[in-house]
Amino acid sequence: MTSGRTPPIESPAGLSLTTHVSQVRGVGPRTAGAFERVGLRCVADLILHLPGRYEQQKAERSIEQLYIEYNRSRGDRSSHLAASGEIAAVRFVPGRKNRLEATLDDGTGVLRLVWFNMPWMREKIHPGLAIRVTGKPTTFGEYLQLTNPRFELADAEEGGDDGREPVEQSAASGNDVLLPVYPASEDLTPRQVAKVIDQVLDPALALIDDHLPVSYRRERALPELADSYRMVHRPDTTEDAKAGRRRLAFDELLLFQLGVMLKRHQRRQVSRAPALRHTKAIEKHILARFPFTLTRAQRAVLADLRDDLTGASPMNRLLQGDVGSGKTVVALYAMLLAVASEHQAALMAPTELLAEQHFDSIGRMLEGGRVRIELLTGSMSASARQTILDDLAAGEIDIIIGTHALLTESVRFSSLAVAVIDEQHRFGVHQRAALRTKTTQADDVAADHGAAGAGDSSDPSPEVELSPHVLVMTATPIPRTLAQTLLGDLDVSTIRGLPPGRQPILTRHVTADQSDEVYDYLRRRVDAGEQAYVVVPAVEAGEQGLADVTTHAERLRAGPLAGRAVAVLHGRINRDERRRVMDDFRAGRIDVLVATTVIEVGVDVPNATMMVVEHADRFGLAQLHQLRGRIGRGERPSLCVLIGDPVSDDGTARINAMVATNDGFVIAEKDLEIRGPGELFGWRQSGEPPFRVARLNEDQDLLALARRDARQWIENNPTMAGDELALLRKRLLKAYGRTFGLVDVA
Repeated sequence: MTSGRTPPIESPAGLSLTTHVSQVRGVGPRTAGAFERVGLRCVADLILHLPGRYEQQKAERSIEQLYIEYNRSRGDRSSHLAASGEIAAVRFVPGRKNRLEATLDDGTGVLRLVWFNMPWMREKIHPGLAIRVTGKPTTFGEYLQLTNPRFELADAEEGGDDGREPVEQSAASGNDVLLPVYPASEDLTPRQVAKVIDQVLDPALALIDDHLPVSYRRERALPELADSYRMVHRPDTTEDAKAGRRRLAFDELLLFQLGVMLKRHQRRQVSRAPALRHTKAIEKHILARFPFTLTRAQRAVLADLRDDLTGASPMNRLLQGDVGSGKTVVALYAMLLAVASEHQAALMAPTELLAEQHFDSIGRMLEGGRVRIELLTGSMSASARQTILDDLAAGEIDIIIGTHALLTESVRFSSLAVAVIDEQHRFGVHQRAALRTKTTQADDVAADHGAAGAGDSSDPSPEVELSPHVLVMTATPIPRTLAQTLLGDLDVSTIRGLPPGRQPILTRHVTADQSDEVYDYLRRRVDAGEQAYVVVPAVEAGEQGLADVTTHAERLRAGPLAGRAVAVLHGRINRDERRRVMDDFRAGRIDVLVATTVIEVGVDVPNATMMVVEHADRFGLAQLHQLRGRIGRGERPSLCVLIGDPVSDDGTARINAMVATNDGFVIAEKDLEIRGPGELFGWRQSGEPPFRVARLNEDQDLLALARRDARQWIENNPTMAGDELALLRKRLLKAYGRTFGLVDVA
């Protein structure tokens, strides 16, 4: 597999996978620090650090042959060419972008060499010097040219004498090879990374044991784990690299699916939740609280909830629906079913503003009834907080709505039966699971479990795990393919469509130099009796030169919105002031609300028909879609204007997607394509990285295979017992132990 390559440099004696990178020969303290800053601390990290791409390194040829092959390939510039010869002429051209030009002659032809902004090369290159060069080809007139090529003396044994990166040893070996190009940093070149990895690769691979049984690998035609790493780091062909990556990607997905299936088995076989009562009378009483008739899609979801909540296995359901589709009413139904069964319910939101909005809207629907609802946030006074905590523990509060404050150890329930988590993508997997631990202590749950297990004394299941029913809501829909494949321990319900009367939102993108026209138009709509939001990315001036709330509001008051009521809203304003501003905006006493993304979710003002987003390219796609959902809630046509000058392809893609569609499910697919699954499933919040190798958009076949195999594995061997699976189980627990002991949606 390594034909044509110089054998790797010997590594230090006693090398192990935990050997620090500073102990590898040739890596000094400064270089070791550069490796550490990109997360490469030990040999294992180096082996896990895979190439981002490969470059084709052609074996050395005569210059005449290089011209023939270059013309035959119609100017293919993707490969690195190599040649040897003698420097025939040198010329230095000074200037703002100075360059050193040289002509390489090997007797069959000449090759033009150019180094830009490297004045020190004048001391290295001179006529009569015999060198070997390699680089990507371009053309200059009728000449073939290598720009900033690597070089070494033609008779050099190891590398060049100029202190720069030497020619690849394979260039003169007579074989074409693939060169790995690794992710690096400003103070660590891809070539430095490649050299160190190549040095430790062979001894490190000898230490890697395969966690998949031999019989399983044979059935799936999977290469050994060590061979897979070798094929990725040191491939002979493109097919080698693909085969190695495929095995490593499959490993990631299989471990993930095994974790999901283990948790699903545990939840269904071991965990118990209160079986809630449901009658026609209870149903009628709950629906009477809602101020509007439910849509067909909402009623279908209620049927899913009834089936889950009336059983003793804990519900673990994701409710997804576009912005404004009516998810909160569905969640309230589940919470009221808990109250009707003499249990408690909790709703956790990611921001105080959203928690307050839920408290206000649900409070209005429950006004005049006997259900006690309270709000718990981190900004409450100590005395008010303690009163709520005492009443909650005593069972005197039926529904509690709050933020992360619900996760603190001091929060205890008398009998928590339903936990609702809003905007699931804003919480990490550990945060979501912490709410699960506020389990009910109801005697009937344990009694139900005892009855279910009677007569099965041989069952080795652990002691009953008490858990509330969990409903997770998101207005950032999970792409269908991922919902089917990744969310193996989660049931998914979807509310399609919007309530009657909602108007589609027109979205437009303009550049910053057109903003005056935008605000002139906004003024005309405000003068006609409508209201608007202006969203800016910064709270205070000076934050990376971005528009901030206060300065921008003052500019609007003094200019295009002079004489109109303009207010500001951001997360650093205290709760009472936030509520006053929102009440005034809802009542029409404020014309334009200049805000940060604190209004991203939960704000419902039907008369707000226009939104302007400053520096729109700085926001995430899901975030922009959520913000846009604050308008279009009434019967008037609504307009969202995105102001921004994107400087990246991702920024342009996000804005183009917003202009192209209002469909949250289409937005979700595009969002996954742009930024990957990390934030979607809470990895970023949990501090754990998304998949290193697997590409969820491209590896659907691997996902499906991993899910099928993992399900069959756990059905046949729920505890993964046996010596053959011991290493697989160990690596599963190491990779996902904390997460999958707690996983909900990740």
